[in-house]
Amino acid sequence: MTFPGGRRAMTAVIAVVILAVAAITWAVWPADPPPRGQDLTIDVLDGPAGDQRVKLDATFFTPASGGKAPAVLLGHGFGGSKTSVRDQAQRLAQHGYAVLTWSARGFGRSTGEIALNSPDYEVKDVKQLVDWLATRPEVRLDAAGDPRVGMAGGSYGGAIALMTAAYDTRIDAIAPQITWYDLADALFPNATGQGPATGVFKKMWAGIFFSAGGTRLSGLSGGGGAGGAAAALTGLTGGTGGTPSGTAGPGATPLTPQQIQCGRFLPQICDIYQEIAEKGRATPQAIELLRRSSPVSVPGKIRIPTLIIQGQRDSLFPLSHADANARAIAAAGAPVEVSWINGGHDGGDSEADWVFDRTSAWFDKWLRDATTPGHPQVAQAASVATGEAFTVSRDGGRDPGTRRNTIVHAGGDRYPGLTGTATTKIALTGPDQEVANPPGGSPASISSIPGFGSLLGNSSGLGAALDLPGQAATFESAPLTAPLHLTGSPTAQIRVYGQGEVTLFAKLYDASTGQLAVLPGNLTAPVRVNATPAGTSATIALPAVDRQFDTGRTLRLVLTTTDMAYATPAAPAVYRVGLASPELVVPTDGGLSAPATGPAWWTWAMPLAAILVAAILVFIGRVRRADTAQDPALAEVPLQITGLTKRYRNGEKAVNELSFTVEKGQVLGLLGPNGAGKTTTMRMLMGLIHPDAGEIKIFGSRVVPGAPVLSRLGSFVEGPGFLPHLSGLDNLELYWRATGRPAADAHMAEALEIAGLGNAVERAVRTYSQGMRQRLAIAQAMLGLPDLLVLDEPTNGLDPPQIAEMRKVLRAYAAGDRTVIVSSHLLGEVEQTCSHVVVMHRGRLISNGPVAELLSRGDLNGSTRLEDVFLDLIGENA
Repeated sequence: MTFPGGRRAMTAVIAVVILAVAAITWAVWPADPPPRGQDLTIDVLDGPAGDQRVKLDATFFTPASGGKAPAVLLGHGFGGSKTSVRDQAQRLAQHGYAVLTWSARGFGRSTGEIALNSPDYEVKDVKQLVDWLATRPEVRLDAAGDPRVGMAGGSYGGAIALMTAAYDTRIDAIAPQITWYDLADALFPNATGQGPATGVFKKMWAGIFFSAGGTRLSGLSGGGGAGGAAAALTGLTGGTGGTPSGTAGPGATPLTPQQIQCGRFLPQICDIYQEIAEKGRATPQAIELLRRSSPVSVPGKIRIPTLIIQGQRDSLFPLSHADANARAIAAAGAPVEVSWINGGHDGGDSEADWVFDRTSAWFDKWLRDATTPGHPQVAQAASVATGEAFTVSRDGGRDPGTRRNTIVHAGGDRYPGLTGTATTKIALTGPDQEVANPPGGSPASISSIPGFGSLLGNSSGLGAALDLPGQAATFESAPLTAPLHLTGSPTAQIRVYGQGEVTLFAKLYDASTGQLAVLPGNLTAPVRVNATPAGTSATIALPAVDRQFDTGRTLRLVLTTTDMAYATPAAPAVYRVGLASPELVVPTDGGLSAPATGPAWWTWAMPLAAILVAAILVFIGRVRRADTAQDPALAEVPLQITGLTKRYRNGEKAVNELSFTVEKGQVLGLLGPNGAGKTTTMRMLMGLIHPDAGEIKIFGSRVVPGAPVLSRLGSFVEGPGFLPHLSGLDNLELYWRATGRPAADAHMAEALEIAGLGNAVERAVRTYSQGMRQRLAIAQAMLGLPDLLVLDEPTNGLDPPQIAEMRKVLRAYAAGDRTVIVSSHLLGEVEQTCSHVVVMHRGRLISNGPVAELLSRGDLNGSTRLEDVFLDLIGENA
């Protein structure tokens, strides 16, 4: 028996079957059990005099790879314990690290009292944990005999990583998450930049923060970061996590009010908290104590590679704290990367898998290199490329398979800070307005309820802000005339008229979407100014955000006198608020680019399935030689479609007697509204579905499934699908091997040169931006340098600079006497890219010819835009 396609077809079948079997085997093969870990108690001495003995409850996970490995100290969030981070520890151990988790003093089963990551207490504890790691045979040592060790953790655990790095030079790399730079500023923020001494007390967060360390919540195993806040809220609202208020358990001595309120804190911390809670203002003693437990107190002392991951939905430690940490560490000369994730202390998506991948990759880079003596020195680190310096999570829309919202990660080669790489000024209008502070500050407006979104496990926190009438001044922009992508902290200048101290809360809204705050988690910027009858001006920095505004959207700046989450004046008062400058300064970063929404496994499995089906069709010999006999008269014609018809199951025609011809060297745009039949035509063109009538000929050979002439066609339809963990080059090579064609026929170098990926082709696809993924898809379609290239929406999701680059790619390809067919809804782009167009409507051909000829028709109607001509055409044929 002979098979059409011969040995190549058989090779393709075998390659695809091997891939399918391997994928199924990988999916069902039982995974290794997670490392169990060794529970132990480590005795440490801490305190200012080093004479306080504390027992730390710890667990040590040996590396699954065996032998000596770098170590990772993994800290937990406030209100949690070592069990909060057990899953992450097991994953890191499976990844090849020795991992030590512990319950910080005052939490879980560890003894001692909470000192808020003080250098005299918690930092000294961790330094002795590093001593303990140095004695373990599983831990790799540097040339100096120090353990190779990194630190990671969220919130409280992230802060101890930063503080330990400042005091212990043996720490080699850190990856802190959703944590603070200045704890005093976090609890007493002032958006005018005057510091915590004039800040507005974050009373609800402070209450949760201190209650999470109180007796009735001690030992509670809440998660790190937002999980710790949720644990605290559970206890405060009568959950099952702690001992009931007013008791210390059955048979125990009744607790004093002070013990109930902040039982496991150091007494001096409890005293200070009670004072500021009563006064609603920061005292010098409170600021000094809080700053001593903050990186702001150790400028220039953190000099090691640092990955900072901060949450966009975080009213406790907003993005400004990540920015301050990044700037301080970069100023010391160490490599820094910053990532803004979708979650935070106020809920949202914690992106646990993505965060783990980023953290483990960071440690792979800075801990695994055995050639570096000692910890990475600043001079050595500065000479090493750090990759993307900034990543921000963005809404990727709904996944078509799961119907769930997805997240994409936009990246840039440098961190723009909160001021962006450029700014746009948006005019605001609105008269001076009188606003009232009600007696007792109640009822209060609502921006966010701290930890509420985390407690409910939702993705958007409270969901809507509430500004009470008479308490809010509003200033609004005109509808935007062009798209705007805000990345950073917008600023505005206001003027306040009155007498004495005035407290305000500034918020930014996308007014055209109703009362949903732009700022994720409904964050607000508290402001305190000393007003005068003549007016006091102040520049306010709104919380940082990453947000796309489409054309026609309206921005609204709102200033309220109250907010439920903050302490506000009790005395009734009336102020007047206006704009000192009529502009909102909006930071942007045009260098950021986002990849397409990550495909589910079946998305990238579909191309493999299509290859498998095509190979089987070849294998069983369903392509008849008579079907593929070449018409000599059309041997040099890339494409001829004659009378093409395809019906839906209900009998309606998706494509109706379509006929047109495409010549060499043309870049042809296939245009039409949704439902015009463009995608169906492309599927028939590629031999994926059969027409009900008519025929398609490529270079004179009729198109049927498996036709040899299809080897002269390259395509991608409905978005690219790649294996995210492989590099771009590995993806291309795997795809080409599956075709069964010789490697030399791929013309890999030429395709990559035209696509313009450069060195990025060596990187994992999961790190690609949207533009890079599209370029890789184009490169895959170009493999073998096909004479006919068919692309469905190749510029989908690209920004204007990326679209311009894609235009060059397509023109360059067609310049080699080849032909490109592009389906697109971007009519302006088709006008600039394509030499010819085919316009379809309801399955029929409406117009066909050169772009210039079509535009000349528009001249007769007073328009030279393709968009107007197109609308004219489909309107006439409605």
